[in-house]
Amino acid sequence: MPKTEPMTQRVELATVMDRLAVDGLITDYAVAVDDGDWEAYRKLFTADGRADYRSAGGIEGDAGNVAGWLAETMRLFPMRQHLIVNRRVRFGVLEQDTGDTARVQADYVNPMRFAGDDGGSAAPDFLCGGRYAFSLLRTYDGWRLREVVVQEKWRRMPDRATAP
Repeated sequence: MPKTEPMTQRVELATVMDRLAVDGLITDYAVAVDDGDWEAYRKLFTADGRADYRSAGGIEGDAGNVAGWLAETMRLFPMRQHLIVNRRVRFGVLEQDTGDTARVQADYVNPMRFAGDDGGSAAPDFLCGGRYAFSLLRTYDGWRLREVVVQEKWRRMPDRATAP
């Protein structure tokens, strides 16, 4: 009977390493958006990578165009902090090679503060949440995003008519 334990351990180790790399990519995505690092944002995607923010009132398009739109839009919110949680990672098959694609479903909560709100509080005055659907591809440069789809489920905005 052939001994399969070492190969199984190598496959398990490779899967763990891929999960860590994928998790790091999703974290890099959140940090790039929160820090307004649009060059880093673009580099997270494959050459044909796309993003779809339409459910949150945004646009859909290639990563470069979306990064430009985000750069303009996020000026409204100098304080922002994505919290991406409940990450479900599923690896797929590309050309008979297991593990070259991945899908990540993850929930998010995104507190932000409008520019010019100097009411003495650093608390967010805009809060939204929903779910991301990430499609990833293993490239020679590591894991990259092929597609990001935002599925906003809720948002809370301030009632500007009411003064504290």
